[in-house]
Amino acid sequence: MELDHGATAWMLTSASLVLLMTPGLALFYGGMTRSKSVLNMMMMSFGAIAVVAVIYVLWGWSMSYGGTSIGGLFGNPFEQFGLDGAIYDGAGEYLIDDYGVPGIVGVGFQSTFAIITVALISGAVADRVRFSTWLVFTTLWATLAYFPICHMVWNGGLLSADGPFGAIAAPIDFAGGTVVHINAGAAGLVLALVVGRRKGFGRVPMKPHSLPLTMLGAALLWFGWFGFNAGSAFTSDGNAGLAWVNTTTATAAAILGWLVAERIRDGRATSLGAASGVVAGLVAVTPAAGAVSPVGAIVLGLVAGVLCALAVGLKYKLGYDDSLDVVGVHLVAGLWGTIGIGFLATGTGLFYGGGAAQLAVQAIIAVVAVVISLVVTTVIALVLKAVMGWRVSDDVEIGGIDQAEHGESAYEGIGAGRFSSEPAPAVRSTTEEAKA
Repeated sequence: MELDHGATAWMLTSASLVLLMTPGLALFYGGMTRSKSVLNMMMMSFGAIAVVAVIYVLWGWSMSYGGTSIGGLFGNPFEQFGLDGAIYDGAGEYLIDDYGVPGIVGVGFQSTFAIITVALISGAVADRVRFSTWLVFTTLWATLAYFPICHMVWNGGLLSADGPFGAIAAPIDFAGGTVVHINAGAAGLVLALVVGRRKGFGRVPMKPHSLPLTMLGAALLWFGWFGFNAGSAFTSDGNAGLAWVNTTTATAAAILGWLVAERIRDGRATSLGAASGVVAGLVAVTPAAGAVSPVGAIVLGLVAGVLCALAVGLKYKLGYDDSLDVVGVHLVAGLWGTIGIGFLATGTGLFYGGGAAQLAVQAIIAVVAVVISLVVTTVIALVLKAVMGWRVSDDVEIGGIDQAEHGESAYEGIGAGRFSSEPAPAVRSTTEEAKA
């Protein structure tokens, strides 16, 4: 295969856009935390970049794409350890994939997916976990949950068209409904349960400290998501264009869906709801970006916006403290986007005369992905709880995790000095507390 300079340039651009999503997430999450916790929240995203970028080169690529499949569950981590055999062919020339793109560019692109997936989980445990424990979790979870599920879905494993469910219909996950969002959302639920609730959760209002930061973060996420979805076409063609349009359309529709739900429920449409609607729409369209029509994307986004606006209130009814609504947005929208393909996929979807086969297989792979992520994350979380401990001390949580964990504060006069024994204003969710 000859080098395609246009496709290569597109994939390098897409990889850079996806990498930008993680700092964007840091802003999105950081704006929703307390002012005394914002640096720690942002550091969790930057920590994910630091850890995952290194281990992806060492064994992540081999486990995801490069190694011999082990039972359809993961690739041999040692076969292309350190990218040995993944960069050059036997003659010392760069390996070129079927799209005319050097394989090393694909490594870079896929590593950014792993990074953002791990970073997403951090929002479920804002304000209360040790940074050192988070970094160890990042290493273990990427290795035992992300890389295997990526292999299962995108490299011919258990959840791919070559797996046992492919006999029903070819599973569709264009850019990461199962691999990224269901995976991260289920992990966030486990961590929220294992780590426990913030002090004051359910008793005091928990407001974001900077909505402008959150909205800026949402804008950067939306911008970076074009690399996420359109980049998953792997070349600059019509499929990439369809993914781009669907990503824009579904996200816009989700904003409207969220705001309408807020207006009916709470009597007002909020900027925080708009920012959260952006993410809900982006998540929902991720698995479907290349499989639905633009009209189908509108339906997908509208439903996602409404569903997630309602779902974020479940934590108050069920009593788990998912601080920044990783479960309510990423798990719920990821499930809807993955299963919604069964209704809306052009050609194979139920609404397009394709029968129930696509719907059945989409539901199956969604459930299997949830179960795998729940089990693996539970084991990791409980081991770390026993060995390292998850939570900072009560004094640190009350006085400010930024100063205690990093020796810094985001704003002058906040978090300096000794910890106060008085409770500080607690963190707010991504939305107004849903009315029962």
